Amino acid sequence: MDSFDTRPDRDAEVVLVGRSNVGKSTLMREITGHRFDTGGKPGVTRSPNHYDWTAQDFVITDLPGFGFMSGVEGDRREQIKTAIVQYLETHADKILVGVLVLDGKSAVDIIDRHSGPDEIPYDVEMYHFLRDLDIPTVVAVNKMDKVDDRDERLDDLCDRLGLLPPWKQWQDTIAPIKAKNGQIDALNEAVRTHLHEQQRDDLFQFF
Repeated sequence: MDSFDTRPDRDAEVVLVGRSNVGKSTLMREITGHRFDTGGKPGVTRSPNHYDWTAQDFVITDLPGFGFMSGVEGDRREQIKTAIVQYLETHADKILVGVLVLDGKSAVDIIDRHSGPDEIPYDVEMYHFLRDLDIPTVVAVNKMDKVDDRDERLDDLCDRLGLLPPWKQWQDTIAPIKAKNGQIDALNEAVRTHLHEQQRDDLFQFF
């Protein structure tokens, strides 16, 4: 198992979680200004990427993608998911904000495809898991440049996450972004709201 215990000793953390290939590494690069390996194929990030500022007691972590990855066996996928869950549980009291990154174009379809009597879709499960850990959660809905019916799509997503539409009343939770184009203001605003509630305005400089 790739190492999940490389976390710098920091008391404040923001984590990015999400399926493979939703643009987490691109978003991480936008936030930090630092390049990480972004692969053309899903599942390139196999262990957490941490980025910390030595002068600050703060780290941003990009956790590996979960869910289906072409070319990655089911057992391995489960191992990664288990490791992510354990990481979040272990560090929950230090995580100021959890950012669940979704692909705006495909998220609703993927959720619907995996919704059944015995099945909770990964994205919905992860959203509620973060909330259950009392981690303030922002859903970064990425790749919105590929979405035509924007409001309708975001309303549908709220519905699947158990938030009553319209999405615009959830702007501390739902943040439509285009990470590749550097358009992440909605995410920064939402993250700042949660940082402010925890008296951490000193971290605004990063968002």
